[in-house]
Amino acid sequence: MSEPPPSTEEHAGERTKAHADKPDIDVPLVRSLLAAQFPQWAALPIERFPSAGTVNEVFRLGDDMAVRLPRRAASTEDAAAEHRWLAWLAPRLPVPIPQVLARGAPADGYAWPWSVHAWLDGVNPVEGAVAQPQALAEDLAGFVTALRSLDPAGAPPAYRGGPLKAQDAGTREAIDQLRSLRHPRAAVDTDAAAAAWEADLRAPAWDGPPVWVHADLMPGNLLVRDGRLSAVIDFECAGAGDPACDLIPAWNLLPARARDAFRAATGADDATWARGRGRALSMALIQLPYYVDTNPVMAANARHVIREVLADHARTS
Repeated sequence: MSEPPPSTEEHAGERTKAHADKPDIDVPLVRSLLAAQFPQWAALPIERFPSAGTVNEVFRLGDDMAVRLPRRAASTEDAAAEHRWLAWLAPRLPVPIPQVLARGAPADGYAWPWSVHAWLDGVNPVEGAVAQPQALAEDLAGFVTALRSLDPAGAPPAYRGGPLKAQDAGTREAIDQLRSLRHPRAAVDTDAAAAAWEADLRAPAWDGPPVWVHADLMPGNLLVRDGRLSAVIDFECAGAGDPACDLIPAWNLLPARARDAFRAATGADDATWARGRGRALSMALIQLPYYVDTNPVMAANARHVIREVLADHARTS
């Protein structure tokens, strides 16, 4: 989940807490939880996995597993829904997604359920450094369209899967924050951002049935090998909603020259494309002031998205 929940992040080699109410989660805690609940794995090597994610702490367990612990109470409900659907989704999608091997219970002062997942190989792609943009655009479109084609009966509502106008108040508040925030890493053209937001907000709302969407296709939730999509992770936001939700990689990751291929392969019409662009812009505008001092990876991606969206609008105006 990429819109700002309270988070604890790695920054400059130190743990930086954005909020004081986050639990301390470390290797001794993970080992203690494993020893009590899954002793067959307790002797395996454990190391914190560096991540710019904002919802879970992740630890590599041995060579082929990962331990995932929520950082806040609200995430536990999202994780329960995710666990319910992952096994159903996995055989129906073109790339691997997380596989839950075990679910742990609260213990040792840690208050929430946690889980052990199979390890997925790959690295997070980085905006501005995509090795095979056309191929990755096709891979992403294949994932998005495969997910969208699945039967949404019983699916939960997707996080941020509703109408774009639901993001209006938060987006305008973020623009106001950026106007008043005198920070060298948060300097953006707020007038242009406001105009771009208003333009995309005018796009017709989705009038079809809700479809399955991942709803958080940020670079940190994608894995690549040799420039190709190898896995998609973190389905806590997934559910039924507007298909525009899953167009955000067009601006948060893909270079402009691959954007048209992604659009063509997803079949996005003008209104859906505009809503996807508006959603990417809204997320970035909200993330930037929130994460500018606590999560440099998220803040850098937010700046990238804002630049790309404004450039898109400048080309078409």
